[in-house]
Amino acid sequence: MIQCLNVYKRFAGREVLSGVNIDIPNGQIFGLLGPSGAGKTTLIKILTGQLGFDSGRVTVLDKDVKALSGEDKKKIGIMMDQFGVYERFSCADNLKVFADIYGVPQSRIKEALEQVGLADAYHTRAVNLSKGMRARLCLARVFMHDPKILFLDEPTSGLDPQTTRQIHRIILDKKESGCTIFLTTHNMEEAASLCGRVALLNEGKIVESGAPEEICRKYNHQKKIMIHLSSGKDEELTHTPGAADEICRLMKEGKIETIHSSEPDLETVFLELTGRKLEEEEENEKQHDSF
Repeated sequence: MIQCLNVYKRFAGREVLSGVNIDIPNGQIFGLLGPSGAGKTTLIKILTGQLGFDSGRVTVLDKDVKALSGEDKKKIGIMMDQFGVYERFSCADNLKVFADIYGVPQSRIKEALEQVGLADAYHTRAVNLSKGMRARLCLARVFMHDPKILFLDEPTSGLDPQTTRQIHRIILDKKESGCTIFLTTHNMEEAASLCGRVALLNEGKIVESGAPEEICRKYNHQKKIMIHLSSGKDEELTHTPGAADEICRLMKEGKIETIHSSEPDLETVFLELTGRKLEEEEENEKQHDSF
């Protein structure tokens, strides 16, 4: 459904993307992880035809991205920051603008707002919405024409945990309906809970890719088992036959409260590979509320 082959992009002599390769099948949530400035937004703009690239090949909907027709582009939904929100318009009027652009029946407006939990905000002006409600309005806009592919650029950035969970449920519902979703984030928990596959992007290069749990197992160098006992004591065991005997003994005696293996999370793997944290922010990063 989405494919990049050896894609390069330069700005003012600086290489922003360096030989990027991705292959995303239909119906998958794919996560592109990396700190701000890693090249995530640049790649989305290339995949959606907003930006050219210097070399390589990009296909979307099984077509060269440069050859996508107007009808093809109607099968794509894009959420980047909160662009496309008109402050003085109500939620419904915001969606009416895009319904006219996409040739979508007006009846879809109410349905789209209900889908993201904004039915009660039908007549509310966008300027009066909370940040979480604005994010959901943006999702309603990209859902309205029932796209086959969704590009979501950090859709939960800066949102509270409750709103984030609501948006996660919405994204998973779209995936269950057969939608292919390309998600960028610097939140490793979000990626692990939503994505079937992820790629770790650092300074324009993909340094690792695969299923989140597989990546974490691959970099499990310690291979430890952590046990918390009912006495309050913690025990750390290595992966050996002797550890199995000890765990069996403790379980028979009813002394184990919790038991966990020691796989690193995606944040730890990224730090090991790059020396950078996924949640690093550029010092002068700008937040855009609307266009």
